[in-house]
Amino acid sequence: MQIGIDSFAALVPDHATGQAPPPALRMARLIEEVEAADRAGLDSFGIGEHHRADFIDASPAVLLAASAMRTRTIRLHSAVTVLSAADPVRTFQDFATLDLLSGGRAEIVAGRGSFVDAFPLFGLPLDDYDALLAEKLSLLLALRDTAHPVWSGRFRPALTGQGVFPRPVQEPLPIWLGIGGTPDSAVRAGTLGLPMMIAIIGGSFDRFRPLVDLYREAGRAASHPPERLKVGIHAMGFVADTDAQARDVFYKGWFHMFSQISKERGWGPPSRAQFDALCSPSGAFLVGDPETVTAKLVRMNETLGGVARTNFQMSPASGDHDAMLRSTALLGGAVAPRMRAA
Repeated sequence: MQIGIDSFAALVPDHATGQAPPPALRMARLIEEVEAADRAGLDSFGIGEHHRADFIDASPAVLLAASAMRTRTIRLHSAVTVLSAADPVRTFQDFATLDLLSGGRAEIVAGRGSFVDAFPLFGLPLDDYDALLAEKLSLLLALRDTAHPVWSGRFRPALTGQGVFPRPVQEPLPIWLGIGGTPDSAVRAGTLGLPMMIAIIGGSFDRFRPLVDLYREAGRAASHPPERLKVGIHAMGFVADTDAQARDVFYKGWFHMFSQISKERGWGPPSRAQFDALCSPSGAFLVGDPETVTAKLVRMNETLGGVARTNFQMSPASGDHDAMLRSTALLGGAVAPRMRAA
């Protein structure tokens, strides 16, 4: 199992001052976090895409390109690219450029995103939420296969063989399909033979086993070899020297972020009891000391029938930058070796 980190570059209040950091400082710290992950020997770092005041990751390819210049081996990917609201030609060009800058370390995780802000921003009909993704994903895959695609669809002018450049180092450029929890998305990923990244923000890991089974069944039905059908997990996670320290640091930012999201979506307010349940052995949060987190990763891997990559969503803890860097060091220096041994 590969181990990585995902960031949404959230403007979480500083634990000491209670104030959100200036965006320029948060960006500088984000690049430090990617550098730390590279030094720690982690496998990947992903940056999300949001178009909101509380996140500064509207241009993940730009942030990943800056990271490429400061790192050596870590793979760099989106988490996710909101493909439904993007131009696939521009997306491919951006990530092909990133691949060239990084020496062949770029990946795209494409999906619909968990917020809808991009649709009105770019003048797209929300009613076509899924149709936009299906069509644009087909074009993105066509662009990966050939520099001169012939393609037509509903939402974008046709391509009649125009050249799309630059071309990436990697042939093919890795493309994952990021999904939330819908069966149709799992079937789509399996039918296309794409690796699938499941975003898990709550509940328990066993709830997602039916999606994994659907994905693998669809892949087999489409005659894709098993080695192509890779499952990745994006989950809330944070490592500290003790379980109590990990929970206390992570809870502050998690409560801040989910209080806002809960108000927007009409959910009940988050609570410490809910958080502690998610951090328990049966919950889906990978929060604790290295031993606790490793044990939970092993159980998750068994529950889901094999996981190729796990990305820790650590953004809620970014209000304590030193703790974030310490967590990254522990993830690479203590958790990853334990997982390799297991």
